[in-house]
Amino acid sequence: MKKRCIMIFPKFNNLDIINKIREKYDPLSNHVAPHITLVFPFESNIEKIDLESHISSVIKDISPFEIILKGITPVNCFGLYLFLNIEKGIENIIDLHKRLYTGILKDYYPSWLSEGNFSPHITVGSFKNKEDYEIAINNTKNINDTFKTIVTEITVEIIDQNEDSIIESNILLK
Repeated sequence: MKKRCIMIFPKFNNLDIINKIREKYDPLSNHVAPHITLVFPFESNIEKIDLESHISSVIKDISPFEIILKGITPVNCFGLYLFLNIEKGIENIIDLHKRLYTGILKDYYPSWLSEGNFSPHITVGSFKNKEDYEIAINNTKNINDTFKTIVTEITVEIIDQNEDSIIESNILLK
């Protein structure tokens, strides 16, 4: 069984700003690059070629699109997090998310996601206690940088036993 995740790895010119925030507040910063999750981690025996075929099929009519992210929001459902907000391209990302969770991935749709709407974002902070969370909220509230890029591909990663990200496939948008 492989543990996988499907995501977008945005290629921002000013990615270093996000990386500095994540190094300080996100325990996964050394395991996986900044990303927007499309399909949450799942364990399966799906063959690589079958997964690539499914993804290619459901995204075949999707062209590259622009995303713009700005502003950090504290979120405290399912844990204590800081999310970098998506200002432009959110509809495209939600569409990708919905398309991907069909066919061979339909059964991997997380039950906790059924309770609310999918809110695409980049996680820049994750906390175990309220005190650290409150400090981080205060330290990031004035960060107003804008992050722009064109999304040109969808990435499948394998998550190893150390939580490290190993890129398995990149599927281009047409």
